[in-house]
Amino acid sequence: MPQLGPHVTADCVREFVLRAEELGFSSLWVQEHLFYPHQNQSTYGGRYTRTVHEAYRSVFAPTELLGFVAGISSTIMLGTSVLVAGYHRPVELAQRLASLDVLSKGRLIVGMGAGWSEEEHDQMDVEPRTRGRRMTELVEALTVCWGPDPVSFDGEFFSIPHADIRPKPLQSPRPALMSGLRSPKGLIRTAEQFDIWNPLIGTGVDIVSSMQVMNERRGASKPLRLIVRSYVARPSATADEIPPGLDGVRADVAEAIKLGAEEIIVEFGFWSEVTSPERWVEIPERFAVLLDDAERG
Repeated sequence: MPQLGPHVTADCVREFVLRAEELGFSSLWVQEHLFYPHQNQSTYGGRYTRTVHEAYRSVFAPTELLGFVAGISSTIMLGTSVLVAGYHRPVELAQRLASLDVLSKGRLIVGMGAGWSEEEHDQMDVEPRTRGRRMTELVEALTVCWGPDPVSFDGEFFSIPHADIRPKPLQSPRPALMSGLRSPKGLIRTAEQFDIWNPLIGTGVDIVSSMQVMNERRGASKPLRLIVRSYVARPSATADEIPPGLDGVRADVAEAIKLGAEEIIVEFGFWSEVTSPERWVEIPERFAVLLDDAERG
């Protein structure tokens, strides 16, 4: 949904959301970044270049944006793909997300990832090399915060004294947790702590094999759900890496169906054709054919 770039306004968010819900799209998604460093040294996405896309010069805060959307929508699911674990502490995040789940009447999916920007982790006083262990503990503590009161937690990174932490999520026992992790250790964390995996189609990751390995590790637990992602235009890619625009996404929808994914998230934030609020508002109708593709699939 509209979040990145200078052309996002409250009015275009409202119109985009209402049109998407009316047309029958199943969910709306946001991501998380803090700022646009002029001397960025981190490798974008952990694998591309040190050049950060211009769209990141302006980013609406994810939970605040979803709070606005919860109030103007009624049925469409709301999700984060993804929140960066290193930018949060468990009590603060538990309160924000539980509030969203209550205000949206149980429509929240919580996607989380480890992030890649050292500059942004520095802003939050988090040592980037600890972000994997810290994320594991954050998820543990977050789940505790959503459990029965009084809660308490004592770990390497977080300590919570005996306390009541409310509101609790409307969904019981909690909203679904979705992982954006893809490293070998990240896949282990996904299998052990999450309900959904959220890989990006077309990056060389063997989604089928990874899902098999993670489900074997889960044992008697429910099988991991799959929600994949697709870019209309990738933030850092050469022309031959992905077909442009609608045709490329339609190919990804077909691939998602073969993979058995329950949804595909389409990212528009880096698309050069989004040049005004009006162009944002046109997107649901322009891409409504994806709904027909998915139904036929």
